[in-house]
Amino acid sequence: MILIKMEEIKFYAENQKWGEFSNFALFPVKINGKVWKTSEHYFQAQKFEDKKYQEKIRNVVSPMKAAELGRTRKVKIRRNWDKIKDNIMYEVVFAKFSQHEELKKLLLSTESKKIIEHTENDSYWGDGGNGLGKNKLGKILMKVREKLK
Repeated sequence: MILIKMEEIKFYAENQKWGEFSNFALFPVKINGKVWKTSEHYFQAQKFEDKKYQEKIRNVVSPMKAAELGRTRKVKIRRNWDKIKDNIMYEVVFAKFSQHEELKKLLLSTESKKIIEHTENDSYWGDGGNGLGKNKLGKILMKVREKLK
């Protein structure tokens, strides 16, 4: 029996190859009538019910700052966050790739290749650096790609 390894696309940093797939990539998204500087800004803000805190995250200068504000536990996080976070990520990733034609073309150009967020910093959204992580962001990108076909 011959095993054929599926081609993979690995991404992480927004300034590297395939970096457009990163939530830190500088592509604004419009959701629910508001423009967010990056998908990271939107995702981090959705962790909180406090509308003022959401706006604070929406208006920070960088996705790194949005991520820092999103990781605080000084502000109460939504009770159901663990149940809804995958859907929130899908929503913002779909918005990003459907609102930017060049991103849509890039994503579709990956055809049926496996997309992996390759990082040892995250074993939920990424592959954990060793391939043992859940790669939820990569799976969402592949799901968005199927919907955009």
